[in-house]
Amino acid sequence: MGGKGKLGWWKISLHKSSKSETKKSPPNEFLCPIFNSLMSDPVVVSSGQTFERLTVQVCRDLGFTPKLQDGSEPDFSSVIPNLALKSTILNWCKKSGLELPNPPEYSEIESIVSSLMSASQRFRVSERELLEGVEENPRVLFSHAATELNHLDFYSSSSEESVIANGSPFLPFTTKPSCISYSSSPSTTSEFISDAVSDNIPTTSSEDEHFVNKMSSLDVFDQEQAVILLRKTTRSSEEARIALCTERLLFALRELLNSRYSAVQINAVAALVNLSLAKMNKIKIVRAGILPLLIEILKNGFEESQEHATGAIFSLALEDENKTAIGVLGALQPLLHVLRSGSLRSRHDAALALYHLTMMQSNRVKIIRLGAIGALLGMLKDPVVAGRVVLVVCNLAACPKGQSALLDANAVECLVEMLRNGNKLDSESIRENCIAALFSLSRGSLRFKGLAREAMVIEVLREVVEMGSERAREKGQRILEVLRGRDEEEDRGEVNWEAVMQGRVSRARYRVGGNTGPNSTEF
Repeated sequence: MGGKGKLGWWKISLHKSSKSETKKSPPNEFLCPIFNSLMSDPVVVSSGQTFERLTVQVCRDLGFTPKLQDGSEPDFSSVIPNLALKSTILNWCKKSGLELPNPPEYSEIESIVSSLMSASQRFRVSERELLEGVEENPRVLFSHAATELNHLDFYSSSSEESVIANGSPFLPFTTKPSCISYSSSPSTTSEFISDAVSDNIPTTSSEDEHFVNKMSSLDVFDQEQAVILLRKTTRSSEEARIALCTERLLFALRELLNSRYSAVQINAVAALVNLSLAKMNKIKIVRAGILPLLIEILKNGFEESQEHATGAIFSLALEDENKTAIGVLGALQPLLHVLRSGSLRSRHDAALALYHLTMMQSNRVKIIRLGAIGALLGMLKDPVVAGRVVLVVCNLAACPKGQSALLDANAVECLVEMLRNGNKLDSESIRENCIAALFSLSRGSLRFKGLAREAMVIEVLREVVEMGSERAREKGQRILEVLRGRDEEEDRGEVNWEAVMQGRVSRARYRVGGNTGPNSTEF
């Protein structure tokens, strides 16, 4: 009996061992096409394929779009959890006796994606060398960017560069980034591109291959030449901006935004600013996945690159369809940082970018959640950016959450103090915007009256009504009426509750308009 029992035990052990050796491999649809392992958190991207969530995030962070085995390129613009596949994978693992898939490490996927990027670049260069043959144009030698546009007065925009804020003809400001209104720093302008070279610059979409091939080169010098030439070509020609803003050129330009070579990155971002000036290019640039790279440059790029990146985001924010995407992708916090501590022109562009972005309610809420109200009000004391920051405050005051947050942060006193020092303001439009912000704060707010009294706003408003512009007088008068109306309401609506309790008064009548009547309200 003992021998038979022992033999039976060995048979069972051998049977289990044999079963473990014949386990099936996971189906291909359970594997991430990039990570090539079981997916722990599968998501469906916009183009319909399914990937590990972290893989999509890494590809976005690196600005890389892989080419899949079927030759297609996925669209990573949005992701949706694939709960059905996740459940199927978990059930398959349990039935197969395998451990459940663990979430991958960011560094591991980053290494794989970086290898794919390098392989993709080598393939493109190899293919180009086989097909291109001899270049049609002789090699051009130059090492630094040409100057940008001639000096322009930032505050005196031309008619085509101006827009009207808040429907007022008194509030013109440029719609072109500051970085194209200043001469470049010496680090990128020590040499100029000659007119002879300019005559040979490609300006049609069929000739964008000249730029794409140069930018795709492994030679950093070729990359620098390409972006400098692209920057000059698109500097003042609207036709060239539209013609050259193709999908493949944007893809090649996107790769260079990650460059650790200052001249390459600076001129690449500057060229992107030029391309973004064409209205029809703005949505195309955002859809090309360039925004995350611009945001990364704001955080970690070279100083001049940061200036151009801020200008590019400002330019892209002028398009309504881009506003929400820019906020969702995380540009607000870096823009606020630039507004506080950036260079002069980057602060200008950051303020105007925030102004346009806060036209969207979702971005206003994000600004409030970031706790930026106090910092914005503090910058109203800075004459360099006060005129632009007050535009952001106006937008925030237009929504209930923004109004409440501004009142909590003592915005009334800040704005009144700004008006009281009106002789230091650069233009009447700034005074008008201060009044507009106060008017927005007064609407429907029971707290405004007390804060306005503490800030002694009536004295300042009377001066505005007497000597201000037409728009400022109108808004100032309406605020005074609001304050006066509440005083009258309190006087008429006051009830002697002691008398009521003693039975001497049965009721008190109150009506907003004055005498009692059919519209009166009784308490």
